[in-house]
Amino acid sequence: MATRTARTTWSGSLSEGSGDVELVSSGLGSFHVSFPKRAADDADGTTSPEELVGAALCSCYSMQLSALLGQAGGDPRSLVVTADVGFGPDPEGGFHLTGIRLTVRGDVSGVDPEAFVRIAGEAKETCPVSKALRGVAITLDAAAS
Repeated sequence: MATRTARTTWSGSLSEGSGDVELVSSGLGSFHVSFPKRAADDADGTTSPEELVGAALCSCYSMQLSALLGQAGGDPRSLVVTADVGFGPDPEGGFHLTGIRLTVRGDVSGVDPEAFVRIAGEAKETCPVSKALRGVAITLDAAAS
């Protein structure tokens, strides 16, 4: 299987420094990061590790959910997945991910709403990024129309 690469260059201290995250494998771009904006309510055009984790999780999850729905005889016409990743002080020191709220809304034929919710939960447990994040509480809100 493939290996994907990202790279960050950082200059300065945590509180005054900043860096750029580059998506090396895809060549899709570089994104600015800084700790003050990471911890602020307004990102102001700067990404964060938490936003990138959210992007990784919701894209991986949508692929896994699509696959599982297909295996169950469903036709996922569209899935909209959002990952809200919390970041805050760790009681043991430093910082940590405080939790992830995963929300999915699906337009799916071939499975009833109850089956959709069950399969959505299975996808949360089995997508590779969810597996990598097992130390973080991930809640799921799933609904199909």
